[in-house]
Amino acid sequence: MTSHDLPDSAISSLFAKEDTALLLIDHQPQMIFGARSADPQGLVNNVEALAKMAKVFNLPTVLTSIAADTFSGPLIPEITRVFPDVEVIDRSHINAWQDGTFRAAVEATGRRRLLMAGLWTEVCLTFPALSATEAGYEVFAVIDASAGSSTEAHDAGILRMTQKGIVPVSTASVLSELQRDWARSETYDAVNDLVAEHLGAWGQGVNYVRAGFVKS
Repeated sequence: MTSHDLPDSAISSLFAKEDTALLLIDHQPQMIFGARSADPQGLVNNVEALAKMAKVFNLPTVLTSIAADTFSGPLIPEITRVFPDVEVIDRSHINAWQDGTFRAAVEATGRRRLLMAGLWTEVCLTFPALSATEAGYEVFAVIDASAGSSTEAHDAGILRMTQKGIVPVSTASVLSELQRDWARSETYDAVNDLVAEHLGAWGQGVNYVRAGFVKS
């Protein structure tokens, strides 16, 4: 019996860079002020890491804000610096999926698997995640790049989403799912740079190895 490696396409339960888009929803100052289920600095760090992952793996990315000029403020610069050429879609609808421009941007990606993160979890993430699922998309909610108005509200939002088949994932799991194989040299260095900058203990492990084994 001959053993062989499986291609990514043989494992349909995992998303891949070829079939996935990223949606970042309402990461704005006013929403961060009211987020209570996560440390604000950790939340911003994870959102920035998620944005950089999308850049490394060339994921189509849709950015949206709500009432930026009248209440919530602009999308945080940690996102817009990564995507200077991506238009931020500002809306009035609380559920981003009800906004035609947002929905058209998602459809234009051509992807049927959606990574979503948003503030707050129980509203601005949960509502479009449920709506996109209803529209036939497969949705993965990046939980540690999202936060709720309380821990209880965050947890309730996750429970509501999972009951409808939305899959909760983490920033680190997203990165691992996109990279898949450490032999993929085209993204290896960029991924490890991202890990070193944003992913805590894992990042310190990268720094430790680089200090001990990589000499200039």
